[in-house]
Amino acid sequence: MSDTGWTPATPPPAPEEPTRRRRPWLPIVVVGVLVVALVAAGAYAVVALRSDDPTSSTTATREPRGAMPSAPAGLSTYYDQAADWKACGSGNQCATVTVPLDYAAPDAKTIRLALVKVPASGKKIGSLVVNPGGPGGSGLDYASAGSAAWPEPLLQHYDLIGFDPRGVGKSTPLRCMDTAETDRYVGTDPDPDTPAEQQTFTALTKGFGDDCLEESGDLARHVSTSEVVKDLDVIRAVLDEPNLDYFGASYGTTIGAQYANEFPTHVGRMVLDGAISQDLTNEDLNLGQAGGFETALRAYVKDCVAGGDCVLGDSVEAGTTRVRDLIHSVEDKPLPTALNGRKLEAGNALYGVFFPLYVQQYWPLLTQALTQALNGDGTGLLTLSDQYTGRGQNSYKDNSTQVLPAVNCLDDDSGVPVSKVPDYFGEFRKASPTFGEVFAYSLAGCDAWPIKPVQGQQLGPVTAKGAPPIVVVGTTRDPATPYRWAVSLSKELESGVLVSRDGDGHTGFNRGNSCVDDTVEGYLLDGKVPEDGVRC
Repeated sequence: MSDTGWTPATPPPAPEEPTRRRRPWLPIVVVGVLVVALVAAGAYAVVALRSDDPTSSTTATREPRGAMPSAPAGLSTYYDQAADWKACGSGNQCATVTVPLDYAAPDAKTIRLALVKVPASGKKIGSLVVNPGGPGGSGLDYASAGSAAWPEPLLQHYDLIGFDPRGVGKSTPLRCMDTAETDRYVGTDPDPDTPAEQQTFTALTKGFGDDCLEESGDLARHVSTSEVVKDLDVIRAVLDEPNLDYFGASYGTTIGAQYANEFPTHVGRMVLDGAISQDLTNEDLNLGQAGGFETALRAYVKDCVAGGDCVLGDSVEAGTTRVRDLIHSVEDKPLPTALNGRKLEAGNALYGVFFPLYVQQYWPLLTQALTQALNGDGTGLLTLSDQYTGRGQNSYKDNSTQVLPAVNCLDDDSGVPVSKVPDYFGEFRKASPTFGEVFAYSLAGCDAWPIKPVQGQQLGPVTAKGAPPIVVVGTTRDPATPYRWAVSLSKELESGVLVSRDGDGHTGFNRGNSCVDDTVEGYLLDGKVPEDGVRC
């Protein structure tokens, strides 16, 4: 028995390692990739096993590269800078790049971006820039995960480049709330169904944004994805690459798709995994998420019931109802835990359920945590929630929770007044009987956010006309980025090529499906463009 009371059959997520996810508005998780957390916790050691020889399917060839594009007007100082790479452990190299805080005023304030290079172990064919999602995910951690997250052929033939986007991690960081305030934010009732709870919801949203402005000043106004896209082109130039080779997962697909739309002739080989359609409205996004997590939960409960003696009951309907009732009960009576006197609150209970739905190999952890919670002990669910939100024993290990609403409300500030959210309950309950109302309240997340976008920051549809083929990967039962979003994005991009994985969990590459893996590796390493509509 551990001193926390959490004794899963397999090790729980490592408590001192970072996690990645995307939560677009208070208080709901909407899109995210947990790659770094899963690598740290050992999940990828399970799901990334390959049955074939990973070096046998590719020869790593490269067509001649074109001339370097010219720097945009007024930005030559940034495009012409040289990265001062220095050793930073494990054979990696680190550097910083300077970019304007505001691209409309490039001669004014500047910020710095942190980069890591994992040098190719063999014949290099280029630099592959990677992003794990978020907003708030650390590309430094993603790239540095090495063979735990990346197949050997990519490590052999690419310099893997990770970067922390503006406001994130080791780049000039966004700072907002302290640990106690963040705990309150994360634990807040995700279904504020009384006037008092709705008032708290609105006050927390506005207070969060006010704290960002007070602690970080103008940086809080300049962490939009459109600005990250411009930063990415500076990084491409600093790497001395005429075309950007890029792998983005989850929200990283938004960065990639928007980059391709703004700089179509600068695109090299691009893979967008766990893709997000760029045509989604606020309502579309949250309805899709509600349905995605409902599908994932039902797949989990079906598996639990099939195994016999399922703690949730003997049918899918009974099981999903029991999960919903548990979360509601925690709203009224938080559960004690063995974690430094902390209690499991409603928001934490929700995140504790969401986290294991991202990876099928984590389902036993969810069963054990739910068993504890149904017996009055919230330790397991709070442990999973902490991994989801990046909380360590005494504080948060990164600023991803701070970054999420700051980026999302600049990208799209549309919102519904919290008092009007019940008008949407019908369609959301239809999409997700278990989580529908929770996701409906996410519609209100940016309504009270005090930092409004300026012209050019809000995201719009994409076509990327003139870009070379872009591979879009979707997984049929992905909880966070529903499969139909990948289908849609592949059609929105004029050169989009869809690769479909039939399976559970978030994202599709390096998840144990050799068809997906070989297709993506063949494209990145040899330039073999797959036939649109490949099904794996």
